[in-house]
Amino acid sequence: MSDIGWLLSRLGNVRSLLDVIFVTIIIYWLLWVAQGTRATQLIRGIVILLALVYFLGTSLDLTTLNWMLRQTWPALIVGIPVIFQPELRRALEQLGHTGTWMPHFATSEDAPQERMVDELIRAAAQLARHRYGALIVIERETGLQEHVERGVPIDAFLTRQLLINIFYPNSPLHDAAAVIRGDRIVAASVVLPLTDNISATGQLGTRHRAAIGITEESDALAVVVSEETGQIAVAHNGRLIRNLDQERLRRVLRSLLRLDRPTREGGGLMTTVNERLHLPGRGFGPTNGRAPLRQGRDAEPTKTT
Repeated sequence: MSDIGWLLSRLGNVRSLLDVIFVTIIIYWLLWVAQGTRATQLIRGIVILLALVYFLGTSLDLTTLNWMLRQTWPALIVGIPVIFQPELRRALEQLGHTGTWMPHFATSEDAPQERMVDELIRAAAQLARHRYGALIVIERETGLQEHVERGVPIDAFLTRQLLINIFYPNSPLHDAAAVIRGDRIVAASVVLPLTDNISATGQLGTRHRAAIGITEESDALAVVVSEETGQIAVAHNGRLIRNLDQERLRRVLRSLLRLDRPTREGGGLMTTVNERLHLPGRGFGPTNGRAPLRQGRDAEPTKTT
């Protein structure tokens, strides 16, 4: 009881209360970043191992084991950044993406993006209609040059005809990704990293796993057209938005690229021109109200009745 009273007296101090709140927020944010990745299993394994060693060492009074445990704590300071390097890099990149939390103002650069989105949507709709598989990545703040250099350089003005031609079946460039920078296609046949998310592994085809993988490492957007079903999906921040038609694809891209503008009608601030899109969670299965995914090269879920 004395310990509880001491804790309550310490929490009565505003500075101590803020200290606890900030530490809680940091831990929660780190766990949120690690959610759905291999880091979740690594954290669970480390906690279980240390708890088991600590229990055995204290309960059985094992001197050598206790000494090893004491020496382990300093090593974790070096080991944790090495083990969780991808997750920590992703967390720092998210902090650096100022566009996600800074106010966005209209600029002259939005006109090329408007045209790029329009051409991309028309190309995706035609590719889906003919069931031509496609993977199109839109570069944003995080540079993708290291991936672009491994592809075939194009550096051509983006048109829907060129995109369709790139992903025409059996063409030399159709089997990997095309990368868009601004309003130009900078490269095609770009090989992207596959996601390590255990929820997606074994459920998604290569195109969709590559789309999720590149959006886990960067703030890029990836548009995927399934060769098997002709369905369109968009990957963003490690999440997959599936079963998009042409109009919903337009709303998703405009919302994620912040192309929607607030309008004023009747003196009151109205919502954005296009309907605000509610993005789903991290789940890849039926948790978002859709049927489970099928196996296949770039399988997509079927609609439930």
